[in-house]
Amino acid sequence: MDAQSQQQAGPVKKKETRGRKPKPKEEKKDDHQQQAKLKKSQQNATVDDKYTQWKSLVPILYDWLANHNLVWPSLSCRWGPQLEQATYKNRQRLYLSEQTDGSVPNTLVIANCEIVKPRVAAAEHISQFNEEARSPFVKKYKTIIHPGEVNRIRELPQNTKIVATHTDSPDVLIWDVEAQPNRHAVLGATTSRPDLILTGHQDNAEYALAMCPTEPYVLSGGKDKTVVLWSIQDHIAASTTDPAANKSPGSGASIIKNSRSGDGNDKATDGPTVAPRGIYYGHEDTVEDVAFCPSSSQEFCSVGDDSCLILWDARVGSSPAVKQVEKAHDADVHCVDWNPHNDNLILTGSADNSVRVFDRRNLTSDGVGEPIFKFEGHTAAVLCVQWCPDKSSVFGSSAEDGLLNIWDYEKVGKERTPKGPTSPPGLFFQHAGHRDKVVDFHWNASDPWTVVSVSDDCDSTGGGGTLQIWRMSDLIYRPEEEVLAELEKFKSHVVSCTSKP
Repeated sequence: MDAQSQQQAGPVKKKETRGRKPKPKEEKKDDHQQQAKLKKSQQNATVDDKYTQWKSLVPILYDWLANHNLVWPSLSCRWGPQLEQATYKNRQRLYLSEQTDGSVPNTLVIANCEIVKPRVAAAEHISQFNEEARSPFVKKYKTIIHPGEVNRIRELPQNTKIVATHTDSPDVLIWDVEAQPNRHAVLGATTSRPDLILTGHQDNAEYALAMCPTEPYVLSGGKDKTVVLWSIQDHIAASTTDPAANKSPGSGASIIKNSRSGDGNDKATDGPTVAPRGIYYGHEDTVEDVAFCPSSSQEFCSVGDDSCLILWDARVGSSPAVKQVEKAHDADVHCVDWNPHNDNLILTGSADNSVRVFDRRNLTSDGVGEPIFKFEGHTAAVLCVQWCPDKSSVFGSSAEDGLLNIWDYEKVGKERTPKGPTSPPGLFFQHAGHRDKVVDFHWNASDPWTVVSVSDDCDSTGGGGTLQIWRMSDLIYRPEEEVLAELEKFKSHVVSCTSKP
């Protein structure tokens, strides 16, 4: 959909998601409305100033960056399988959601992304992008017309061509994205038919969604305060667990058994359904996020609006496992991730603006458990947290303050030079390229230290949102001694340049 079509479609409808401020009531007095407009204008000016400053530093801070203006807001972004490796760049699938205003259907987008390899992009070029334009590095490959808004996307680790999506309903939808037909998203078009529908929730399940690293299991949480576990083992071909299955993404044949070709004429509810393997009760409010233990398909954790972090073990029944934290944060807990390098460490992010790391060995049966680390660098609710696949102590956190912070808990208390009050312990990089809330991000397991992030900045930019793919300079995260040794090689050259008249 081009810019002209977007203008004809009308303004982008805003979805009331976690932490969003409700619209002011119409009966508010005019002076209050004027004050609100003035405050918003001042905020936008501050955002623009910060963004301008950030953009001027891009050649110094980043090894590579691509900025992609979106027609519609996206609430989720995930990396798919790598397609090709070349001399200077790699090609990879990218999964995105499109949340429309109803003039065209909501969609799940499969894109092809070109990722420039480290130390290839010229520093003076990476900051010369147009904020209102599409990036030449991101090209739409296929569109799936989704039955409802796509709130969350998760790929199956055993075969990243299979993804699960959450929408505003109790069901979890499973898609073989390569076998699904490409659809044209026009008003009145029927929805694509999912390959599987996972049932079991009694109320909407919108955000909490996870895929198991070791088995083809799916985990979900919802407004019914439950955590639900499914196995799709019996519904997918054996090739799914074969690493070679990821090498032929364009085969077109579905790897999900008993799946009819989705021509778009069937209702979503006509798809084959899968009943849950287990339903787990313990939360007292909406479950906001879930995560599997990286080494076990039977152990998982969940967080929710009751401020709880709960650890579960499917082998011991449907009640919480012995260890849980009744007050993990001082507000709703929005997100959780389990460290893939260390089974004991669990990461959480909350509406109290903080990020915390818990060691499950320190948790007790009476609902008490102190985090081993607290990270307080955000000024608004944290929406997404994820451990870095490239270093066990590094993780990212994104928030409604428009920032994506990169932390390293090993740096806490070990900085050689004292930091000022505005630089919290452990924070070693801050991605400030988004101009409003960063709703989702994902580390790239195929291209080290490469991140895709998406922001809902319709109010700030007048567009649909912003997608950015970026990689910080390796001089920032490599060992200090190694970096200093490399810079020493260029010392004489720098001195000679600065000494010239």
